[in-house]
Amino acid sequence: MPADLIDGAAIARGVRADVAREVAALQARGIRPGLAVVLVGDDPASAVYVRSKGRATEEAGMYSVSVRLPAATTEADLLAQIDRLNADPAIDGILVQMPLPRHIRPDAVIRRLDPRKDVDGLHPVNVGKLLLGEDDGFAPCTPAGVRELLVRSGVETRGADCVIVGRSMLVGKPMAALLMQDALGANATVTVCHSRTADLAAHTRRADILIVAAGRPRFVTGAMIKPGAVVIDVGISRVEEPRARQGHIIVGDVDLASAREVARLITPVPGGVGPMTIAMLLVNTVRAARRRAEAA
Repeated sequence: MPADLIDGAAIARGVRADVAREVAALQARGIRPGLAVVLVGDDPASAVYVRSKGRATEEAGMYSVSVRLPAATTEADLLAQIDRLNADPAIDGILVQMPLPRHIRPDAVIRRLDPRKDVDGLHPVNVGKLLLGEDDGFAPCTPAGVRELLVRSGVETRGADCVIVGRSMLVGKPMAALLMQDALGANATVTVCHSRTADLAAHTRRADILIVAAGRPRFVTGAMIKPGAVVIDVGISRVEEPRARQGHIIVGDVDLASAREVARLITPVPGGVGPMTIAMLLVNTVRAARRRAEAA
């Protein structure tokens, strides 16, 4: 029997409804959460992401600011813009859309953010808080969304053998840190695999929960999955498909057709992890606003 699909879009709607209720409660106290998204350049995919984040922010009742800068913007000018947002009391969260133009150092930009407004969870202070298990920082939105998917889908993570394919700072490393915590949706035994892992399939075939963020389309097949496993596909790629109306299709890092024949639950691409990333960005922004209210 084919694996059931985890409807990330439906779960994300539930998360966003929760956010909207909390925003309304904060507004009743005179506080409107604010999110600023900064885009440098005119990358089409990044522009689409920025628009969707802005729409989601406004739909939740938050204050939304989109800062669009030309590709020729200098690193100094971008850092000055971040300084202004750091100092703006109406802004609770700041997200700088990646990738940046080559002449701007991402690390310099991330480190310039006020950690209290770093709702993407990439500042070293927030990375450290995550590793320490402290709950007053921010976890990166995609790994946080994966954990929320597991919790809301009723997946038992306590004692589960979890294998993560990919070790990026955006997904793999923070995902491992989240799943190792003594917390809801965690307490798993975690293995992180990467491009130098020997016999990758030997690791993936023993995973109760397999999370794939390798950046390689259809990389993990059904033959690499333990029967009855839960599979979370974080990847998203556009591949040529002459039979498709637009000449291409969107796929994940997991070969969905063969994986569904083996797994128990699996996220589709699109419609799985993607919607949760934006939902968790809203969650982090509301958390930042709540802390502002508590400090007032």
